[in-house]
Amino acid sequence: MRAVIQRVSSACVISNGEQTGQIAKGFLVLLGIEHEDTQEDARWLADKISQIRIFEDDESKMNLSLQDIRGEILLISQFTLHANTRKGNRPSFIRSARPEIAIPLYEYFKEYLCVKTGQNIPTGIFGADMKVSLVNDGPVTIIMDSKQKDI
Repeated sequence: MRAVIQRVSSACVISNGEQTGQIAKGFLVLLGIEHEDTQEDARWLADKISQIRIFEDDESKMNLSLQDIRGEILLISQFTLHANTRKGNRPSFIRSARPEIAIPLYEYFKEYLCVKTGQNIPTGIFGADMKVSLVNDGPVTIIMDSKQKDI
């Protein structure tokens, strides 16, 4: 399971022409699920995201977590995070999970993250055509992968 976490001043998503999520200060999380991912991967990643300290304190050091600043999360599914670009010019998405695997794990991840953060988490619509707007704060962008826990 792979996530791109962007520290934002604001973000919103329009899914199939309708706004389905909007946040002020917090994280825009793009989540990619591959066919071998499990609920353990979801829990590990959600735990890391909920505790990562990438907001600045009074001394301009990245020392504060999402909960410290009372930030929000906007969660977007993105199967293209598992694109393989090694051969040719057209990416392969063979490692991305099929919807029958990805949707339940995506929902599990969202619910687990809701419990961890104590907040409702707005999302896009899984598999929909989405337009995501954000103001990246910093810019700060972190990539996490549950298959690289030891790195």
